[in-house]
Amino acid sequence: MSLDEFMTLALHDREGGYYATKDSLSDDFITAPEVSQMFGELIGLWLAHVWSDQGRPSKPRLVELGPGRGTLMADAMRALRLVPEFRDALEIVLVEASPALRKVQQAMLASAGASVRWVQDFAAIAQDRPFFLVANEFFDALPIQQFVKTEKGWCERMVTLGADGALAFALAPGAAPAARIPANRDGAPAGAVYEQSVAGEAIVEQIAHLVARDGGAALIIDYGYDTPGYGETLQAVARHRFADVLSDPGASDLSAHVDFAALAQAARRGGASVFGPVGQGAFLKTIGIVERAQALSRNHGEIVAAQLDRLVETDQMGTLFKVLAILPNGAPKPAGLE
Repeated sequence: MSLDEFMTLALHDREGGYYATKDSLSDDFITAPEVSQMFGELIGLWLAHVWSDQGRPSKPRLVELGPGRGTLMADAMRALRLVPEFRDALEIVLVEASPALRKVQQAMLASAGASVRWVQDFAAIAQDRPFFLVANEFFDALPIQQFVKTEKGWCERMVTLGADGALAFALAPGAAPAARIPANRDGAPAGAVYEQSVAGEAIVEQIAHLVARDGGAALIIDYGYDTPGYGETLQAVARHRFADVLSDPGASDLSAHVDFAALAQAARRGGASVFGPVGQGAFLKTIGIVERAQALSRNHGEIVAAQLDRLVETDQMGTLFKVLAILPNGAPKPAGLE
């Protein structure tokens, strides 16, 4: 089977998939919202600022893709008490396929004081109002395809059974159709690996189309690269340690670095304007995380300082993680993004 088919089964199979069976993600990895409340608070206020810049449209919808434990949304809603005219008008929609994680999110948001509903996928959201979307560490978990440059051309990497009966990687016998490989990949050296997320690009193009048509904004935060390149980034993580991708499907989280250049191109195809990507550290500093940390440090100085470093320093999450915003054409430039 293709690699993207394998990833879909390993992550989302109803009986054995990683996300379908996990009731908590904290044992395997920690995302930015779990590092500090400052992250979700600033994201919520950033969205409110964009809403205000666009003339405060009525009936805004706040959407989060892959909400994890619901921490980001809970922190955002708490911060948005400072902007009651935005908070009180919101309809909140969480896109979550995992029944187990939905229960965790429901418990986390029980005291948020807002109406929340869940949908299985983004396509299930009604397209009838401006929406403000955040996706933190969502696109890295979407299935990817890998292609390897050979004498025959770009051959797709597949998952098969090895001679010992265990899962193994193999290349398709023939080259992939030229239409599946961007033209700028022709000069790649032999053995180069090109990764592509068809699913991710399709979702971004759809998001951009709706943002361009109905107003709003989308904020994508993830780890990845912002210029085209080659290399394998697919990884498996379980209990904060790297694992073998094929050894125990469903027991570990599978992810790959996000190609932000490809997502930006998809957003432009959807008819919207793109801002960024910029490093997460630069973005958070510009929108006020240092000032927020100073306020919180009055009672927990050392802890807050460590949290701030984790989110913004270049040797931690500050550079590897990037931020991309999608807005309607002609909308004011959003804070923190080029």
